[in-house]
Amino acid sequence: MINYEAIKPLLFKLQPENAHHVAECVLRLANLSPIPFNFFKKSHFIDDEILNQELFGRTFLNPVGLGAGFDKNATMINGINILGFGYTEIGTVTPKPQVGNPKPRMFRHIEEETIQNAMGFNNEGEAYVVNRLKQRFPYETPIGVNIGKNKLTSEADAINDYTTLIKTFDGWGDYFVINISSPNTPGLRDLQNEEFIGKLFSEAKKLTEMPILLKIAPDMEIEDAVALTKMAVLKGADGIIATNTTIDYSLVKNPKDIGGLSGAVLKEKSFKIFEAIAKELYGKTVLISVGGIDSADEAYRRIKAGASLVQILSGLVFHGPDMIMNINKGLIRLLKTDGYSNITEAIGADRK
Repeated sequence: MINYEAIKPLLFKLQPENAHHVAECVLRLANLSPIPFNFFKKSHFIDDEILNQELFGRTFLNPVGLGAGFDKNATMINGINILGFGYTEIGTVTPKPQVGNPKPRMFRHIEEETIQNAMGFNNEGEAYVVNRLKQRFPYETPIGVNIGKNKLTSEADAINDYTTLIKTFDGWGDYFVINISSPNTPGLRDLQNEEFIGKLFSEAKKLTEMPILLKIAPDMEIEDAVALTKMAVLKGADGIIATNTTIDYSLVKNPKDIGGLSGAVLKEKSFKIFEAIAKELYGKTVLISVGGIDSADEAYRRIKAGASLVQILSGLVFHGPDMIMNINKGLIRLLKTDGYSNITEAIGADRK
């Protein structure tokens, strides 16, 4: 076990983005010398039959994944496995490298256990990231590839960015995620409309056999979110991820005027939109829930609402690396208490 509470005050003295770089440096060591990390992995990676499920042609040993935004450039895949995640979503990756928005662009709201980020899809670009994936292939756990358009790409040309990325990463991941819901790229959320989504999925499905999922924002009207996701599934989307960060700054006491909020304050907003979508799409597509999940009880609520998988991100900052293990162990306890022999029996229990 790591005494994260002892380390956290030191990390919190650093700027959030610098603290993230420290974590990245540590986790990248697992690529070079995995043996010293094996003890931690043995105790933290939960592989129990009750949590195993088959999705997208792969076995997910547990349902707790790392959301996009942490490992933007696929530099930490091995280290993330050691932390205990059942799968990883890399990115968001864009066709061309970009530095993102001016710094500072990441902020902690400690009292609310919330992160506000305005990173702006900073990443090394498709060529560097796909080469890194090729070096790590085959992957120990499933990998999702989260893709987005470059900042300077116009709305009219946005589809070309997504199709270019799909061609580049075809075969080098287990699923794609279409990210049109980040608040940090100007005009990106304007693409959350039925015309664009319909055309994008019609084009994308011709280019790959990899599953393609759509990630949506939590700030849409419920009716619009449901209509958009239903249409996306009709056009070939293999799953829905709900939700991205929110621009509802009223959720924190001292917000910045840029970026999106993730973490504890997003919990109910994210769940509300997820549940509305699940009422319409449970049993018709794969649903993944993300936003404010920080405990086994919250993960289980999302699973019973219809989520096959959950993702966490900001919770790591406030609760540390034991969090993944604790959620998975808690899920095992909750599943057994309710008499389930496998997680698939609990998925959508509240919809049945």
